[in-house]
Amino acid sequence: MSIIIKAKQLELYYKKSEPVIKKANFAIQKRDFVFVVGESGSGKSTLLKSLYGALQIKGGELEVGGINMKTPSKSDIARLRKSIGIVFQDYKLIEECNVEDNVKLPMQINGYAKELCSKRTEKLLAHTKMAHKASKYPLELSGGEQQRVAMARALVHNPFLILADEPTGNLDEHSSSLIWNLLKGANERLGITIVVVTHQIPHTLDILSKKLCIEGGEVYEIH
Repeated sequence: MSIIIKAKQLELYYKKSEPVIKKANFAIQKRDFVFVVGESGSGKSTLLKSLYGALQIKGGELEVGGINMKTPSKSDIARLRKSIGIVFQDYKLIEECNVEDNVKLPMQINGYAKELCSKRTEKLLAHTKMAHKASKYPLELSGGEQQRVAMARALVHNPFLILADEPTGNLDEHSSSLIWNLLKGANERLGITIVVVTHQIPHTLDILSKKLCIEGGEVYEIH
């Protein structure tokens, strides 16, 4: 198994004097399904941001997909973000674009042919049971529907890694179940590595997983 995320003595700060994450050591391998847990304010989202270059690391080492995140160039970050999918608690859909165009966006950014963009988008919207809402706009959708569109967008360009920050935090039980099953399917059927921040691990999700807990700035694995 190849390691795709590796942290060594990693330190992350919001304020210069006080690290949010202290000297963390962990490794995430290809095809892992990883839950990142901890109390509110423990640094879960902070850690996730460092994995896609939204937060610069201040100490130690961090490597994601072969890219050194301590001194990444703009092109390194662009290349990384083209090959990963990110799912946010508040969906981050573009309100001016309809569902189909929101899903197509990562493929268009990556320069895929127009026909392939349409084909993959159609397939992913069917997979997420959102094909019937392809021409709707985000504000016309429920929270659960918006998150399914966000999942389709995260998957459409065949990422090697999906990072999800409280993806079911705003959803009801039914919608949450759909999202967890989409993440499970991405991991088991497509071999995508999943790293998901959550305040509550779903007990009904039957999947082999790794659990990283953040407590007092320290990151450790729960066995």
